[in-house]
Amino acid sequence: MAKREEITLSELQERIGKSIQNSLPAKYWVRAETGEVKIHSGGHCYMELIDRKTEGGILAAKVQAVIWNSTFRMVRPYFETSTGRTLERGIKILVCVQVQYSSLYGLSLVISDIDPSFTIGDQELERQKTIQKLKEEGMFDVNSALEIPLLPRNIAVISSENAAGYRDFIQHTSFNEYGFKFNISLFSAPLQGETAPPGIIAALENIAAQSDNFDIVLIIRGGGSAQDLICFDDYNLAVNIAQFPLPVITGIGHDHDYHIADMVSHTNVKTPTAAADFLLDLFIQEEQHLNFLSNRVAISLRTKFANEEASIEGRVRRVKEAVRRLSREQEHKLELLEKRATLANPLNILERGYSIALKSGKKITNSLQVSEGDTITLVVAHGIIDCTVNSKRDE
Repeated sequence: MAKREEITLSELQERIGKSIQNSLPAKYWVRAETGEVKIHSGGHCYMELIDRKTEGGILAAKVQAVIWNSTFRMVRPYFETSTGRTLERGIKILVCVQVQYSSLYGLSLVISDIDPSFTIGDQELERQKTIQKLKEEGMFDVNSALEIPLLPRNIAVISSENAAGYRDFIQHTSFNEYGFKFNISLFSAPLQGETAPPGIIAALENIAAQSDNFDIVLIIRGGGSAQDLICFDDYNLAVNIAQFPLPVITGIGHDHDYHIADMVSHTNVKTPTAAADFLLDLFIQEEQHLNFLSNRVAISLRTKFANEEASIEGRVRRVKEAVRRLSREQEHKLELLEKRATLANPLNILERGYSIALKSGKKITNSLQVSEGDTITLVVAHGIIDCTVNSKRDE
């Protein structure tokens, strides 16, 4: 009986590791989908790489992978800046890996690089680079810092005269239910393909040469395929929009479209019709504001008139009270004077039993004014008495 070979588990693992390292010594670019992704506190990134038989189907392969800290510090910001997304579960990636086998942890892949263009495509990668460049140059907030005039009536529109989106815009603004009027000037330009960016830039330059005649600029076109609208991701066009001296409003495509031109403009809306609504809303808001102020003024005037009327009525009441009080005081004074006059009336004195002595029509006030034998007249109540002085006593 042949002697059988016996080895330990560690020895077997070592043989497996050597076999793998000898047969797979190079690095490989591997297409996969990310499973669970964990970032260790030490800066390493651990993830699962999976492969499916069909899109969204059952798993065909799964392996553990790691990006060591020294590599992850460089790979992570490049990937996230280029793709505009974090390294997370469920994304397609193309990674450069080297196979590693550990006696303790088994098979794993060490990732040394990630190609972001595989995840987002070359076109999207270029778009992300343009966005990043514009951000670094501070272009995103330049045009939006301009103030839209209170009632922008003079509108420069960059579009195509035959475009359905432009016709919708004209229909919506010219026949609005509020009766608002706009002065719209069309600056025709191509709106798709390679000629679109320089054509739109030329239209912007034409508007800038007569900028005193306009309040705002609108760039509008209806929807289209992603390839049709890629011209609105052009760097030079974005710079011209950002630095334009008038507020630029973009209404490009449908609800799902969002382009770099939209990002750097003052305001972006989804469609040409939405651009018309944007203009109308400015006037509606101002009209509502004026109505509000008018109501406030009317209320204020009514309140002021009511207060003034109440004040005048109060003053009239006070004057009437003062007149009545003065009248009562004067009446009282007259009554006192009348009483005094009545009391001072000689006739009233005579009624109380007094008399007045007269000599030759002159009032006698003491006995020295008469002598015995003089004739005097006594005036008494209800009559006159003629008397002769028989005797007198002087004191």
